[in-house]
Amino acid sequence: MRAVESQFLPMNTTVIAISAILLYLVAGTRLALRLARGAAAPSKKTGILVIGLVAAALHAVVLYHNLFEVSGLNLGFFNTVSLLSWLIALLVLIAALSQPMENLGIAVLPLAAMALALEYAFPSTHVLSGATATTLRIHILISILSYSLFSIAAGQAILLAIQNRHLHRKRPGGFIRALPPLETMESLLFQMIGIGFVLQSISLISGAVYLEDMFAQHLAHKTVLSIIAWLVFAVLLIGRWRFGWRGRTAIRWTMSGFIALLLAYLGSKWVLEILLQR
Repeated sequence: MRAVESQFLPMNTTVIAISAILLYLVAGTRLALRLARGAAAPSKKTGILVIGLVAAALHAVVLYHNLFEVSGLNLGFFNTVSLLSWLIALLVLIAALSQPMENLGIAVLPLAAMALALEYAFPSTHVLSGATATTLRIHILISILSYSLFSIAAGQAILLAIQNRHLHRKRPGGFIRALPPLETMESLLFQMIGIGFVLQSISLISGAVYLEDMFAQHLAHKTVLSIIAWLVFAVLLIGRWRFGWRGRTAIRWTMSGFIALLLAYLGSKWVLEILLQR
């Protein structure tokens, strides 16, 4: 069956990838126009989200072909970036069906399109052997989910910063009026951070238990940065619970934690695989 798929998909992945990229861009552009016009009717966003979900489905087909090889799971740099962007886009699109999060798609969907284009244009190889323990695969999956949620939280924090700045300057134009109230935006932000923090905690614990040496095999910098990010988000959640942190304080801590994670997950991977070619 896999042999048949391998013969069938290469002839069609170009069409599928281009279709996904175009649909991502269409959905992102329509969301941007909707926000610029101050549109807030739920009925107007549903059709756009469906376009985005179709793009994500096509993106998944390309990912399946590029990630799963006979020798194991190909987690090369551009494959990983594409996987993360796909998961982030999918989570945003699904959540936006019931929560006021669709405006994150203005940035997320074009980034997913760019990541897919890079994956297709620059094939990368870093195969995780098919004999790898299931527990390690679960650890990797949880880590990816955690990073994706924190990425969405970072996007929400940026949107919140823009909204907060306009409101403090008393210039709430059409763009700002189209956004949910600050309280709703902050509530969504901390919901995502809370779930992401739980997943990251599980990831760190499972990494300590199942990896033979977290500070060896070029993992030291990644481990240290991941722990720093975990501490940053822990302080942020405690600050929210004990002192009611919000606004600029919450935004700064969120972005600091996200930058540490970005360096841990993608920064270290880029240095090892692209720069040092290990």
